[in-house]
Amino acid sequence: MIEVHPTGVRLHPEPSRVIARPYLSGTGGLDEQKERLQSIADRVIRQGPSEITESLDLLRKQFAGRHRDLEAAWTRSLNVIEDLVPSLAKVSDPSLQLLLGATFTHEYAIEGAALTNPSIVAIRESEFILSLRAIGEGHISAIEFRTGRRRPDGGIEVDAPGPYAAAGNRSEVVHNRNRFAAKLEQMEAEDEIADMILDLLGDTFDSTALAAAIERVTARDGVHPLQAETTLHMFRWLASSNYELVFEDQPLSERVLFPAGPADSNGMEDARFVRFVDTDGSVTFFATYTAFDGSHILPQLITTSDFVRFSVSTLHGSCVQNKGMALFPRKIDGKYLSLSRHDQTNLHVLWTDDVWQWNNAERLTGPLADWEAIQIGNCGSPIETEAGWLVITHGVGPMRVYRLGALLLDLAEPDRIIGRLKEPLLSPDWTDRDGYVPNVVYSCGALLDDGQLILPYGISDREVGIGTIAIDQLLEALA
Repeated sequence: MIEVHPTGVRLHPEPSRVIARPYLSGTGGLDEQKERLQSIADRVIRQGPSEITESLDLLRKQFAGRHRDLEAAWTRSLNVIEDLVPSLAKVSDPSLQLLLGATFTHEYAIEGAALTNPSIVAIRESEFILSLRAIGEGHISAIEFRTGRRRPDGGIEVDAPGPYAAAGNRSEVVHNRNRFAAKLEQMEAEDEIADMILDLLGDTFDSTALAAAIERVTARDGVHPLQAETTLHMFRWLASSNYELVFEDQPLSERVLFPAGPADSNGMEDARFVRFVDTDGSVTFFATYTAFDGSHILPQLITTSDFVRFSVSTLHGSCVQNKGMALFPRKIDGKYLSLSRHDQTNLHVLWTDDVWQWNNAERLTGPLADWEAIQIGNCGSPIETEAGWLVITHGVGPMRVYRLGALLLDLAEPDRIIGRLKEPLLSPDWTDRDGYVPNVVYSCGALLDDGQLILPYGISDREVGIGTIAIDQLLEALA
């Protein structure tokens, strides 16, 4: 029997970890929302100087200790509201600007519901970064980070997070025209209007160039804006779904990747980070995650080299579906490879020349054991060993119980299974099974370090534990 050694590390959700977010009060259509926001702003603007000063003093007393830069957060919220209520740009008094920003700001408890489903990447010898799925109000998932290390005695320690948390600042990106057009084709946005807009764009373009192209096309004779409404919506949706999140100098554990585009507006779920080494030796950290907009899910890609600037990108291709995509940590025969469960049930190997486009897939395996009778998927990127590619899997069986298993793939032919555990590697602890989603153990990645497999895992979508496994023992069981 393979022994998973408990490390004693448990990461629990902390409701006091909050970020400051713009607060757009109310429901209804855009015109109704703008009217409501204007009414709220008018009530604030009518206050006198002493009332404004008194309100700000109280707000600073109540909230300054919970945010690294509270007034910067208020300013960011005001900038968002100004896009909806342009008259606010005319407000010049700094104190009134701050109070307006505070009025349109709220605290969001990023771990208010759960902290779960970790992945792990090495950054230096025996040191690592954990990514964590934080779930807050409205079941919105964000991505947090922790740092840790494997001690000389084999123990695992994870650093406590910093006292604050903040979402990254969204910035626009330069789009690749060919990739943009391919995604539009997949979205069935091909028509004469789409072609006219694309013809006006260069090989790369930004949001300003896109807006100018749209304006020129809709101004042409014979093109009515209402006729083009669906196509224009898809262009704007796609452009807004590709963005960057940029942080300043706060500690890594205070950086939060919070949804900032329409494709992931309701959550960035189950990120699978991997340290990818390219053929020239350069290192990039990729993470595939499930983007949820409240109705639909899609795999998307995060790219970073420094964990300060994160590029968030849509993917395209016939295999970009469902959940659980995980990249291999290097190219094989000059191609990117990934594992995916894009048909909801079976595990597939995907390959491509372009990490943003996935059209080729081969079924690797389906559910075999009773404990994975419903579906099988990966628990993060394959791990390279001398014996083969180690894949930690998850299986879902009766009563929706999630368990972990393992596969071994041939190093040169990763579409060939050379080993498979017949029994689960890790199952829920029946004395500790309750949580947001009971009867679940789940991971988004493991790390091999000095003969030990470090396996962080979510417990019933409630909290995170970490176990270690002797790699020789695991590989022997897979032989």
